[in-house]
Amino acid sequence: MTTENKNYSKEQEAQMIAEYKIEPTRSTVDKIAVDLGKSVKSVIAKLVTLKVYQKAVKTTKAGKPVVTKSELVSKINSHFGFEMPSLTKATKDDLQNLVDNLG
Repeated sequence: MTTENKNYSKEQEAQMIAEYKIEPTRSTVDKIAVDLGKSVKSVIAKLVTLKVYQKAVKTTKAGKPVVTKSELVSKINSHFGFEMPSLTKATKDDLQNLVDNLG
């Protein structure tokens, strides 16, 4: 005989989903945690289980999405149609400049 330890009722789950879908931000997660008396990690874990959680997009200080060197090299390789593995040794600024000027 197994017993299931359920931390959230169906009503709480529905409330979480509804609130989070309106504004899928960390501040919404914080508010849900306070409202339900749960930890933020618990709420995030539940939202992940319910397949509604959206991971925050990392941004630079300027507010642009973070792009890795490997992503830049991949774009360059795709453009030219062959692999250039030594490009990963170039600076990120040089790679970004090259991608910006590919045409």
